[in-house]
Amino acid sequence: MKRFSEKRGTLISVVDLKQKKYRAVYWSFFAVMVLLVLICLVPVLWLILSSFKDMNEFLQVPPTFIPKSFHPEKIWEAWQSMHFGKYYLNTIILAGGSWLMSIVINGLAGYVLSRLKPKGSTMVFTLILWTMMMPTSVSMVPLFMTFIDFPIFHFSLLNTYLPMWLIAGANAFNVLLFKSFFDSIPISYIEAAKLDGCSNLGIFTRIVVPMSKPVIAVVSIFSINAAWDDFLWPYLVLKDTSLHTVMVQIFTMKTTGYPADLHIIAIMFAIIPPCIIFMIFQKHIMEGFSLSGIKG
Repeated sequence: MKRFSEKRGTLISVVDLKQKKYRAVYWSFFAVMVLLVLICLVPVLWLILSSFKDMNEFLQVPPTFIPKSFHPEKIWEAWQSMHFGKYYLNTIILAGGSWLMSIVINGLAGYVLSRLKPKGSTMVFTLILWTMMMPTSVSMVPLFMTFIDFPIFHFSLLNTYLPMWLIAGANAFNVLLFKSFFDSIPISYIEAAKLDGCSNLGIFTRIVVPMSKPVIAVVSIFSINAAWDDFLWPYLVLKDTSLHTVMVQIFTMKTTGYPADLHIIAIMFAIIPPCIIFMIFQKHIMEGFSLSGIKG
């Protein structure tokens, strides 16, 4: 294995690229990466470009990749006719609550397991890891029954966003992510705060949280994307159509008589926000993985 090139930041240096065998390896990997990028981007680009086609061109066989004529006015007309602003707002409310629960509840759980370590914390951590190995379908029915008749208080959580928020607040992966990051924080900071008379909650809010921006950014992106993409639980819980999220509304459009081209535009409305969020914050995702000790 060749030494790491300081100038290029790669395993193959500029000198190595002058040799045929290394140049062949380099361009082979480059071709594979380009192919993977095309596989990921072409469907999305085709979807976006198809949104600007008229109905005749949209139904044309074989389909055209680049529209022969652009109709950008269709985007605004679709937004108004489908009332997508309301569904965007509903999804933002759902994602905001899920984000808050993911940060606060999972963060506190990770801190307790990482630093406070009360009696029984090892067993609790083992149970958390065990839940990650359980099939999602196993817990669906008990959870749904719980949401229909919430224990102790005996009221229904249907037609509210609380079930999705509670599920986000009990995310085993986020707890593990927080715990792994908190384990890497030097214990000297926490001991110094204790000597100054700071409480455990004060240590968490004043010392740990300011040092945890990378992992908070990672959990924020994961929780917001998961809430935006979630279909099953909103579909099961939100029976009131005025509370529907973007994904649920796209699914129910097939029974409302909208033409096929509007379905494509609706899907475009759904995929653009997560793509923008990922492109803006992808650096924080990689930093959070490296700092938390989780290798991709």
